[in-house]
Amino acid sequence: MSQSNIHTVTFGRVAPGLPVKDIQAACAFYCEVLGFQKVFENGSPTGFMVLKKDAAEIHLNQVRNPVATTTNALHMFVDDIATLYEICEAKGVRIIKSLKDKDYGQRAFVFADPDGNRIDVGQRI
Repeated sequence: MSQSNIHTVTFGRVAPGLPVKDIQAACAFYCEVLGFQKVFENGSPTGFMVLKKDAAEIHLNQVRNPVATTTNALHMFVDDIATLYEICEAKGVRIIKSLKDKDYGQRAFVFADPDGNRIDVGQRI
């Protein structure tokens, strides 16, 4: 086997996969609340879906009994966090941690999707 150098490998996009109980309900949440669009689905019935908004991409995976954790499932960076926070509040999204300026140079908040997946949102200050 030849010697390899990881520094020569270029990585492309990385898209988080979220486990959901009802993929259609999860799709509706991400599309209606956050403005994502479904760009791909697979299976009959659908068991996998790709949602995209701007440079962000989320993969939904339907599972029988998803179990939410107390850790963040994904991190999103946005350019207008105050507006997104207001939208989430107005739509009744469960806010886990309210919007605050953090000591690491970001404004951030955490919300939960309908399956309890914790989504951390940040904007650089």
